[in-house]
Amino acid sequence: MRGGWPTGRRALGALALAALAGCARTPPLPQAQPRVVVGEPYQMGGVWSYPREDFGLVQTGLGAVATDQRAGRRTANGEIHDPAALMAAHRTLQLPAILRVTNLETGLELDLRVNDRGPQNPGRVLEVSRRAAELLGLRPGAAAQIRIAVQAEASRALAAGLPQPEAQALQVAAAPVGAVGREDLAPPPGASQAARLREARPLPGARAEVVAAGSAAAPPDRLPERVTRTAPAPGRLYVEAASFSRRDLAERQAARIGGRVDAIGPRNRQTFRVRIGPLNSVAEADRALEGSLRAGVSDARIIVD
Repeated sequence: MRGGWPTGRRALGALALAALAGCARTPPLPQAQPRVVVGEPYQMGGVWSYPREDFGLVQTGLGAVATDQRAGRRTANGEIHDPAALMAAHRTLQLPAILRVTNLETGLELDLRVNDRGPQNPGRVLEVSRRAAELLGLRPGAAAQIRIAVQAEASRALAAGLPQPEAQALQVAAAPVGAVGREDLAPPPGASQAARLREARPLPGARAEVVAAGSAAAPPDRLPERVTRTAPAPGRLYVEAASFSRRDLAERQAARIGGRVDAIGPRNRQTFRVRIGPLNSVAEADRALEGSLRAGVSDARIIVD
């Protein structure tokens, strides 16, 4: 054929152009840069959250499926979100952490890797990936009663193998110090026993605890899908506000949000807890929480009891 490419070459050229166009439409995924993060206070969903390190956290509340299921987006601690992996988002926990999550309505239990901030809805305690939701029996768009508990040993081992930029010590220039003369004096009577105590080796039990704490194997980046089943234990929903050492202060907050005051503990050391409930549905709990937040009770949250 005159004045142009042969038919075969034109076809190959078209295929090459199509391939290039496809590459342009699908940029490569970002590279994971996992690190340990606690972070500064931040506002999400109209509510301020105050991140902190807590290896003993146990909470109940409502869990939900992550609304942003984009594969490849970067999480709050530099990891890459994968909807098919066992991942979760929490508002205040150190990242990453390993959580044992129990669906109280079904008894299904699973370990998840928390590596992001959320949920956006302040009435939800945890947001889980699509695959985690499937295994736990959580339906998209719905909320389920859950209990979460940090797995301290696994979480510490996980953090130990990652960069911790927030924990780096500040480099502070010290003022120059002059030379100090030193002279050894004979110890006073009775001081030899104190010296021996200072030089004593650590107790065997204490040393064993230190070794054991540092020898835990870090969990894999992709947690295994090990689902266990416990007895279902659904509870009643409440909005819990604050606890006070004085009844009058608790009663003042309860009047503001339409709640009640419960006294907890022995009579001489009582605390006074403010609650709304029990509430008959998730929608009712959401409305009660919204009213508490509007009344200025920023630490109010939905719990299961």
